[in-house]
Amino acid sequence: MFIGHFGVGFGAKAVASKVSLGSLFIAAQFIDLLWPTFLLLGVETVRIVPGATVVTPLVFEHYPISHSLIAVLGWAVLVGGIHFALKRKRIAAFVLGTLVISHWALDAIVHQPDLPLFPGTATFVGLNVWSSLPATVAIEGTLFAFGVWLYCRATTPNDATGRWGLVALVVFLTGVYAGNLLGAPPPSTEAIAWLGQLQWLLVLWGYWIDKHRHVSANA
Repeated sequence: MFIGHFGVGFGAKAVASKVSLGSLFIAAQFIDLLWPTFLLLGVETVRIVPGATVVTPLVFEHYPISHSLIAVLGWAVLVGGIHFALKRKRIAAFVLGTLVISHWALDAIVHQPDLPLFPGTATFVGLNVWSSLPATVAIEGTLFAFGVWLYCRATTPNDATGRWGLVALVVFLTGVYAGNLLGAPPPSTEAIAWLGQLQWLLVLWGYWIDKHRHVSANA
């Protein structure tokens, strides 16, 4: 899942209006922001197998530190705890922690049974919606569209940057998603890892947009 996670990040602005979109993106994508670094370090592994699923050619062989349920719960506590330590906002900290967990829950819907419950377990979770392209696009597209709608309802642009920067981000994310679905498999696991690191630019984009928008009266 890709734009679905960003959709959840967008939508969380409706319940955590004082938290920047960039921070919401970090939480919603947190374990996928960690994963590329673990790939580069050789701590976690993935294989490229064209046709492995209808949606993605990736076979996630070993990623217990970033994607096991028990680890994700720990990452959620860490993210929420850091925010609370810095801002002293309980609700915002809870929302950020919940976003971290939401990533695993949404992955569990689309992934093959490859999500471990805890490191070393032989029990893996995944409903394999990736076996159906229409179902995958319907779920992700709905999450993304609804999340963007909630964000637009919760915020108002201060200027052209706030308006068109958001439009550009939505179009860009949609284009990347389409490319992932329709494009050729990545050439190597190293390429996957380095491309994954580029997600930090989307986080910065979120911070930039949010500085040019303000919370709406109806938020």
